[in-house]
Amino acid sequence: MSDVREADGVTLPPAGKYEIDATHSTVEFVARYMMVSKVRGRFTDFSGMIEVADRPEDSSLQVEIKAASVQSNVEKRDQHLTSGDFLEVEKYPVLTFTSAAVRRTGDAGFELDGDLTIKDLTRPVTLIGEFLGAGFDMQGEPVFGASAKTTIEREDWDVTWNMALETGGVLVGKSIDIEIEVEARKVG
Repeated sequence: MSDVREADGVTLPPAGKYEIDATHSTVEFVARYMMVSKVRGRFTDFSGMIEVADRPEDSSLQVEIKAASVQSNVEKRDQHLTSGDFLEVEKYPVLTFTSAAVRRTGDAGFELDGDLTIKDLTRPVTLIGEFLGAGFDMQGEPVFGASAKTTIEREDWDVTWNMALETGGVLVGKSIDIEIEVEARKVG
């Protein structure tokens, strides 16, 4: 347990490779619906590796999300989200995120730049995050938690389907909020 370290009063995990624990992590999204409400969804099948470096700014992340695991609590909507109108999961089964740079933005804050790939289109995004803490699991293995979020324009990834509403506006908002909660366990 002596590998835990501190930087500017924040307890950091030991350097090494960490695997995202999907049972204690979430990848969620929020979209405007009918111009009057928001719909929340999530991906249930994802994995990722985080390389925690000696200097936090040198750390990196690689995530893979199975597109067909999208869930929004409405089966018909989920079928539509996996269809050619949205994610085209038969043709593009995986979404990925690969980090490019990490910047500390305060005590526990950070920004994570990276490349998000949806439907084989890769665009840069910046996640605004908060490091939630480091410690040890019940077996004494190092763990840590973090939250991050960003907003993307779905049309940048060729997710363009929509319907005009009689009252004006569109059925599905163009901006999508992405919200992530991660718990990661040291594997090397």
